[in-house]
Amino acid sequence: MEVRVTSDPQVFEQTVFPFLQQDPVLHTIIMSNVHERANGTARAESEPSYYVSVHDPDVVGVAMRTPGRGVYLGALRDALAEPIADAYADVLPELTGVAGDRPAAHRFAARWVERRGGNLTETRGTRLHKLIDFTPLSADGGTPRPMNADEVDLVAAWGKDGFAEELSSGHHEWAGGRLADGTMWMWEVDGEAVSMVGYHLPLFGVCRVGPVYTPPEHRRHGYAGALTSHVSAMILADGNQACLYTDLANPTSNKIYYEAGYRPVADFVDVEFST
Repeated sequence: MEVRVTSDPQVFEQTVFPFLQQDPVLHTIIMSNVHERANGTARAESEPSYYVSVHDPDVVGVAMRTPGRGVYLGALRDALAEPIADAYADVLPELTGVAGDRPAAHRFAARWVERRGGNLTETRGTRLHKLIDFTPLSADGGTPRPMNADEVDLVAAWGKDGFAEELSSGHHEWAGGRLADGTMWMWEVDGEAVSMVGYHLPLFGVCRVGPVYTPPEHRRHGYAGALTSHVSAMILADGNQACLYTDLANPTSNKIYYEAGYRPVADFVDVEFST
């Protein structure tokens, strides 16, 4: 096997996308992150990303590490985790953690700790779902509409409140980007926005839904489910597949998305490193 490391997203995209696009739903996180950086639509970053590909002789596995985050392995086979961990250990002085398929993530983590020391802790489980059997959902009143230009501050605040770790920083820039792309929808009741659902622009025929957020005072009325259902219907109408991630610790959201027709594809875990 040959392990390659690059900080050039365009080179990485050209090298690994023929492999990843065999299942663009399963690989949606890596594909969307790499593509945004390759085409210049990602926000400016102060340090490089590191991308790893494993060849035998064709591409058989990939991983990425973007600034401020851990390594993301996705659906990587666990047999490839250790050489990828070695590759990252050679270029990164430190790392906060790793995420991906459980066996691969733990094998990567064990190798990293073996080389660099410290401890590892599994902190979160997520589940990837694909829309298979679409079923419209309703809410206790209200209607869907696109995000308005005067709602950048609101969407940024909701994003910061519900997804601080995922968005990291630049919440206003992120919200402005969703407005410009037309990829954020709101559920409105009596003139007030009560929930939001965003999605990613299609890549190889796949749109990833998220973030989905309803402020605590507006929950338990079905707004998020109805709005997710609406956004999902739009994605299907445009001829694309829809997928989304849920937190395994939140059985309510998993139940709602199942009712909307989403079915599990794969589970992933986050493993954090500490000294």
